[in-house]
Amino acid sequence: MKHIFLITGLLAFVACKPIETNPDILNDGVTILDNEIDGNSDNEALELKPYRATETVLTDLINTKLEVKFLWNQSRLVGKETLTAKPHFYSQKQLVLDAKGMEISAVAMNGKPCVFTYENDVLTINLDKEYSRSESYTVVIDYLSKPDERTTGGSAAITSDKGLYFINPKGEEKNKMPQIWTQGETEANSVWFPTIDSPNSKSKQEIYLTVDNKYATLSNGKLISSTKNTDGTRTDYWKQELPHAPYLFMMGVGEFKIVKDFYTRPDGTKMEVNYYVEPEWEANAKAIFGETPAMIGYFSNLLGVEYPWDKYSQIVVRDYVSGAMENTGAVIFGDYVYKNNRELLDANDNSTIAHELFHHWFGDLVTCESWSNLTVNESFANYSQFLWDEHRYGLDEADYQAMNEQEGYKQSALGSQYHNLVWFDYDDKEQMFDGHTYNKGGRILHMLRNYIGDEAFFAGIKLYLKTNSFKAAEYTQLRLAFEEVSGQDLNWFFNQWYLDKGHPNLNVEMTQGADLVSISVEQKQTEFSYFKLPVDVAIYDDRGTTVERIWIENENETFELKTVGVVKTVIFDKNAMLLADLNQEKPHAWFVNQYTKENRWFHRREALVNGVKTMDAAAEKMVLEALNDAHFDIRSLAIAKSGNLSDASKQIAIQKIKVLVENDPHSYVRADALQFLSGNLTGTDAKLALENRILKDSSYLVVGSALVELNKIDNNKALELATTLENEKNSSVKSAVLEVYSSSSNPKYLTYFKIIFEKDQLQGGDYFSGARSMVAYVSGLEPDKQRDAISTLKFMYKENGYFGQLAVPRMIEFLTEAAQAKKEEYASASNKKADEYDALIKDYSAVKKELGF
Repeated sequence: MKHIFLITGLLAFVACKPIETNPDILNDGVTILDNEIDGNSDNEALELKPYRATETVLTDLINTKLEVKFLWNQSRLVGKETLTAKPHFYSQKQLVLDAKGMEISAVAMNGKPCVFTYENDVLTINLDKEYSRSESYTVVIDYLSKPDERTTGGSAAITSDKGLYFINPKGEEKNKMPQIWTQGETEANSVWFPTIDSPNSKSKQEIYLTVDNKYATLSNGKLISSTKNTDGTRTDYWKQELPHAPYLFMMGVGEFKIVKDFYTRPDGTKMEVNYYVEPEWEANAKAIFGETPAMIGYFSNLLGVEYPWDKYSQIVVRDYVSGAMENTGAVIFGDYVYKNNRELLDANDNSTIAHELFHHWFGDLVTCESWSNLTVNESFANYSQFLWDEHRYGLDEADYQAMNEQEGYKQSALGSQYHNLVWFDYDDKEQMFDGHTYNKGGRILHMLRNYIGDEAFFAGIKLYLKTNSFKAAEYTQLRLAFEEVSGQDLNWFFNQWYLDKGHPNLNVEMTQGADLVSISVEQKQTEFSYFKLPVDVAIYDDRGTTVERIWIENENETFELKTVGVVKTVIFDKNAMLLADLNQEKPHAWFVNQYTKENRWFHRREALVNGVKTMDAAAEKMVLEALNDAHFDIRSLAIAKSGNLSDASKQIAIQKIKVLVENDPHSYVRADALQFLSGNLTGTDAKLALENRILKDSSYLVVGSALVELNKIDNNKALELATTLENEKNSSVKSAVLEVYSSSSNPKYLTYFKIIFEKDQLQGGDYFSGARSMVAYVSGLEPDKQRDAISTLKFMYKENGYFGQLAVPRMIEFLTEAAQAKKEEYASASNKKADEYDALIKDYSAVKKELGF
């Protein structure tokens, strides 16, 4: 699954809270005593912690056959399940299944009714005899699934666990296509079919979906047949021949257009690769998903294990509760991936596409045996993003994205807590879907690759996949595979990175002596153990480049490395692989020389950040050179640093940046260049540059950024141009329009704010930027006009999903504070306006009470 995390700082008024835990969950599983609290080993404090053991396997599922039809108006599913199973090892008289919120009408074996009990979402069936592990049996279950009548939970990554979702089933929302889809991870598929809903369970699968003829369907496996019925319906039969975990079972139904593509296997046969999209996006489907076949081929070759499943389809659904989900051969995406060709100039979702595809080896082929071991699924999927970027876009881009992933882990940990990567004492399994399992785990794999080398790393992965195919596995099997290939004992690596928490905080000081470089390293972290770190150090001197590996193990260590002649620079962690907080001190000239001596993105960027702390002639030359750097992020950073140049160098930079505004291939650079020019050109020249980009640039990002910058210079012109952009079908442009409108006190713009949020036209960070603009705008209106916005605020909270529920409480809090300030201002002047603002404050209080926060 691909998560969408909300990082602290995305919005100034959204506070990041720790995940709240449910103490009742502590009764679910074995508990352990921990008397080492805050470093104390006495018995003054005792903490009960759960131990999340792997689910005991009593029964092996062999085949799950489902026959389903849908009651759209009631948001229900009528199902018949034919389940074939056998005892795993010990003989069994009963079959115990998860079945959440259902009505079970009948259970039978061999045409005869079975005695069963159904309590607390568990279906217990008395079998017709005691079965041994060599005997299989089949039960038939008739049931009714009622997902909308179930109280659901969720997490930061998965905002609901209803399992089965009916979207606009009655067609009441004009702009939303009616559809049905499922979301099984973690244990929600047992809402729509009885099963053993645990990741270490696997089953083959058959599904007969009966729908109206107008609907397309999608499920796992191949479409075996499609039969028209006499009542205007059609029954599609999908069959998954290879076993997979129940949480990967999937259904999708709607008036989707199916855009066909294919992947050619090494033997020359073609495999279907299809894209299910709404009709208006049919023409864009291949632009969005078209690199998928190349990804399948690249990953198959890289891993040494051919894509194991019989097809690969991707479907885009509305109101999705996560980012994307790796259902075997039938991946679901949220509608954020819908982008036209112009929007794709600014961003694509290939990293998410790669992530879900890689799961088909790590998660679908070999599945984590427990949620505590989720790292063997998600960390690999996360690392696939680096692998694809490295292959498709080059090492610079891979390093750049990897650093963003690393910072995402750190922000996630600050917002919740640091914990072991393999985490046996979580409070709720949904907590596993965080920046540790994804971001940190991906970075750890990269460190292991750097340590044992590419050949051993990929050979170890291949052995792990081959050994554990169609099974459940844990981190131990991963370690054993790498040990068998490399011949090394890797317990030290797995113990500190998988079974412990945190990351190193390093102070590194480099000084030159006589024919040597002295490198002092201090591990500053106090809340975590000291780490054992193999680090490659590159010395650039009269010999050329010399690389030596040092081993850091203690709190303070000093290494003396031989040099020859003049030292140009020294690079700590040459391969830029460390997951760490890193503070380096070395001669200023070494930082400046680092820019030209070292090719890695991280080191060029570090040179630019640190080399300008003393802005001498060499540093100014570096900044001017960096304006033409190969990677967009460094060009953007050089633009920012250009503001500190001397007058003569700044004039050279301005001319270079003018060229970047017009010609740079990356929209982020053009947007940053515009921002720089608007602050460093005369008002007239800046206005002309900004207006030119608003009217001519191909990038929505640049258009929106230029509009916001123009508003700082000429509000009237910005308002004029904003009205011409209101109907652009792009979230970032709409967000920019709202920001311009927020600077006006004209009540006529309230209508546009209401349209944007009531039609839910903003995505991701643009939603929060738009919400912030709405607060700024509404707080400047008169009380009676502010009341006109209340209905929209309530709509946002109720209908805009997770984003609305996160933003609206803070929006109302700020609006209340602004009204309180106005009340006090007018009260001091004995103005009757104070009473109007007092009444408004009460109205906001009533909204809070109505919405329950």
